[in-house]
Amino acid sequence: MEKKDNQIQLTKLASCAGCGAKVGAGVLAGLLEGFKTHRDDNLIVGYDKSDDACVYVRSETEALVQTMDFFPPIVDDPYLFGAIAAANALSDVYAMGGEPKLALNILCVTESMDKKTVQDILRGGYDKVYEAGAVIAGGHTIQGPEPIYGLSVTGFVHPKKVLTNSGAKAGDVLILTKPLGVGIITTAAKSGLAEDGLMKKICLQMATLNKAARDCMVRYEIHSCTDVTGFSLLGHGYEMARGSGVSICLDSEAVPCHREAVHFAKEGCLPGGMYRNRQFAGEGVLCPEGFDENLLNVFYDPQTSGGLLIAVAEKDAEALLKELREKAPGSAIIGHVEEQREYGIYLK
Repeated sequence: MEKKDNQIQLTKLASCAGCGAKVGAGVLAGLLEGFKTHRDDNLIVGYDKSDDACVYVRSETEALVQTMDFFPPIVDDPYLFGAIAAANALSDVYAMGGEPKLALNILCVTESMDKKTVQDILRGGYDKVYEAGAVIAGGHTIQGPEPIYGLSVTGFVHPKKVLTNSGAKAGDVLILTKPLGVGIITTAAKSGLAEDGLMKKICLQMATLNKAARDCMVRYEIHSCTDVTGFSLLGHGYEMARGSGVSICLDSEAVPCHREAVHFAKEGCLPGGMYRNRQFAGEGVLCPEGFDENLLNVFYDPQTSGGLLIAVAEKDAEALLKELREKAPGSAIIGHVEEQREYGIYLK
C-alpha cells in the first residue's frame, strides 16, 4: 500500500512477516516432544492437542478459553498492523466456538519507532478488540531489534460446545470461510509487485474478524473447527485429519484462492513458511499426477488472520454455507471427510 510521508516502513524492520514467522509445525512438535507437565482434569484442551487455544472447565456451564498470538509487521501502516494482529489472535477463540472477553497487549518496540507509530499500533488492536465485544485490560511492552505485536486473549464457551481440530467425522462437509494466498501476496508486496488495490483487498480480509463466521456455525452441528493461519490449509487440514483419525478429500477447484497468488507463486514469490509447511504436511498429502505446482504452493501458503476450516454434518452444510455467504462472502464448500485411509489429505 502507498506509504504516507514520514511513515516508518514497519515491514523493513522485520526479517519475516505475519504468521509466516511461525515456527513450523514439525519443528514445534519436536521441541515439545517428551516435555512433561502436571495434569489437571479441568484442562480439557492443552498444548498437547495441537489445537488453537486451551480450554479450562470452571463449572458445568462455563469453560475458559485462552490463547496467545503475536508476530512481526505484515503491513507498513501501524494502525492496520495492530488491527490485523488483533484479529488473528482473537480468531483462535472463535475457532474453539468461544466468545472473547478480555485481552492483554504483547508489544515489542524498536528504537526507531516514534510515539505516534506505537500508539497507532495499540489503537488498531484496541479498536478491533472492541469490535469483537471484548476489552484490552493491560499488557506488557519490551524493546527489541524488531517490532512485534499481538494479544493474549481470554474467552468463554459452554463445556459441551467446545470445538476442537480433532473431532471431524466421516461424512462431514468441509467449509473454508476466507480465500487463500495472503502470505504469497504480501511477500510479493515486499518487492513492490502487488498493486495498491490488491493490497487493500488483502488487508481488509486480514483485518476482518471471524466473529460472524463463528456466530453462524455455532447454530449448526459442527464436529470440528480450526482457523487456517501459519500452517496453511494443508498443514492445518493435515492436523485435523490426523487428530480426528480420518482422511480429508479436497476439491482443488472449489478452494477459494486469490488468483494473483497463483501468479506470484509462479514468479517465485514464496514465503519461507510455505517450505516449512510442505516439509511438515507433505508426507500426509496425496496429489494426482500433473497437479499444478503453483496452486499446491498456495495451499501450503501460511495465512495471516485466515478463515475458519469447519467440519459440519452433511445435513447442515448447505444451510450453513448459505448463512455464511451473507456474513463471510468468500466462504465455500471445499471437500468432505472420509474414513481413515493411507493419507491424511487427498487432493483432486
